[in-house]
Amino acid sequence: MAYARGLIARTHGTGLSFAALHPAGLYGRLPESEVLRFLDRTEHGWMERDTPDPGALKRAAMATLAALRPRIVPRARGPRVYLQSSPHHLDKPERVAAILAREEARFAVLVHDLIPIDYPEYARPGGADQHRRRVATIAAHADGIIANSAATLASIEPWLGERTVARRVALLGADDFIDRDDPPADLGTPYFLCIGTIEPRKNHLLLLNLWRRFAAEGGPVPRLVLVGRRGWENENVVDMLERCPGLAPHVEERGTVPDRMVRRLIRGARALLLPSFAEGYGMPVAEALAMGTPVICSDLPALREAGGAAPDYLDPLDGIGWARAIRDYAGEGSPRRAAQAARIGGWTAPRWAGHLDTVLALVQEVADRDFVARRPTRVTA
Repeated sequence: MAYARGLIARTHGTGLSFAALHPAGLYGRLPESEVLRFLDRTEHGWMERDTPDPGALKRAAMATLAALRPRIVPRARGPRVYLQSSPHHLDKPERVAAILAREEARFAVLVHDLIPIDYPEYARPGGADQHRRRVATIAAHADGIIANSAATLASIEPWLGERTVARRVALLGADDFIDRDDPPADLGTPYFLCIGTIEPRKNHLLLLNLWRRFAAEGGPVPRLVLVGRRGWENENVVDMLERCPGLAPHVEERGTVPDRMVRRLIRGARALLLPSFAEGYGMPVAEALAMGTPVICSDLPALREAGGAAPDYLDPLDGIGWARAIRDYAGEGSPRRAAQAARIGGWTAPRWAGHLDTVLALVQEVADRDFVARRPTRVTA
């Protein structure tokens, strides 16, 4: 959404076209009016919808597919760059090659992470092989790469070989969480928040075991709120959530919630907890700090890029350290929490404007490399 809205605003309707690969296999351009309508509906749904009706979602999807049916791609009349911000269909190199040939375009792509390759034990079954195909497609066809962190760029560098590929690092923006006045959520008791799909690398198991210990020790126990859908390879976590009586009074699994409620939960939390084993960037870290909420997270290079000197960083295997930090932050007048609040004052949130400045500079570099004549660059997203 940030790419779509930001590019529309910057190009003022000229030099930018949207394209899609239809589920039926057809590729082509999309009418601008239908794209804008789709963006409005989607953004409204993210912000407001709590529990979507499956029937209504299906009807809306069918209507969207009809409205966004691909149209014919016009011939190129100047440098053209195909810009992609998701991994969609990158595991099909022949399809990507066909799209680039039809567009007569160079290729720029946003790379989010190489976690399924670097840490296959955390991926879905077959996920590592699928991601290798995606990265191989990028290595073979990309003329420009935007990495969401220096850590991600370092991971993909060995795949690029001798090819001349423009490279940029552009942190993802936290604009929707900067200077927001959403009221904090009131859960009636101090609480900590963990945001992320329930999957092995997010290390929810550490937090659940800590909360079970807190409950067994007696005394006041802060609430733990989990936001994020259930993912894969998570049987142990699900068993604890569904079958551990000691956790039931203190752990709340919310699943997927609207964006506005996410902001309220972040603002009211004693701290955001992110004990991950691996991350490509760490968007929740930036979002929490942008709202002034302290962060306790794993000591990972990507999370340090997102959080700078502000968060408290811990080893994801240091259960004792996590327990001490959580107990400290739960108390009123916590000196450790106050110290981080002071550090947050010196932290600068990344913004989408800066990210898109970097993206468009890379697009121009890619276009100029292949076209001597300077003509307006057309971007297809």
